[in-house]
Amino acid sequence: MPAILDGPRWGPRDPGPVRQLVVLCHGLGADGQDLIDLGPHWAAALPHAVFVAPDAPEECDLGPYGRQWFSVGDRSPSRRLAGVSSAAAALDAFIDSELDRLSLPAAAYALMGFSQGAMTALYTGLHRTIPPRAILAFSGALIGDVPSRADSPPVLLVHGEDDGVVPVASSRAAQSALTAAAVTVEALYRPGLEHGIDDVGLSSASLFLQRVFATG
Repeated sequence: MPAILDGPRWGPRDPGPVRQLVVLCHGLGADGQDLIDLGPHWAAALPHAVFVAPDAPEECDLGPYGRQWFSVGDRSPSRRLAGVSSAAAALDAFIDSELDRLSLPAAAYALMGFSQGAMTALYTGLHRTIPPRAILAFSGALIGDVPSRADSPPVLLVHGEDDGVVPVASSRAAQSALTAAAVTVEALYRPGLEHGIDDVGLSSASLFLQRVFATG
């Protein structure tokens, strides 16, 4: 049985019915508090959205605090795939629960992740029965193959070119694999940016979210 997730929530900014859910997946060794402040930033684009940042299901292997979506003790492809698949099961259940709690349609959500959270968001969003309206992956990587489907969600990849934790080559490889699978993908590679999120990436993501929900 998948782990039961929970974490901080923010929004909606404006009064009235909730129209969208945006799920924010933090990186290795962090928790939901690390990303929930993106809610106020992106609320200008989605003023009727609820933003939620679940804490990952496991305690972090690498330190005395923080959470992880899956262990990085064994980085072999098979173990990474097994780990992200397990994390996706927990995230799947959480998304369904939040959509039900907010009385939202099954497709009225987007997934965003940073680093290991981006890996989890990509895998989960590409494999869910009802895909998200968009996946935003910051400083991440693609684990496993891209499933062949006609309703693949659009993807935004953002990565610093000086990232020394998850090399920018990981997002470039993801871009190639997604494009080959006919997934609509936009990529933004930031010169001089290390393992983090900058204002240009945040602004690009805001426009991306506004656009994908407006065209629905």
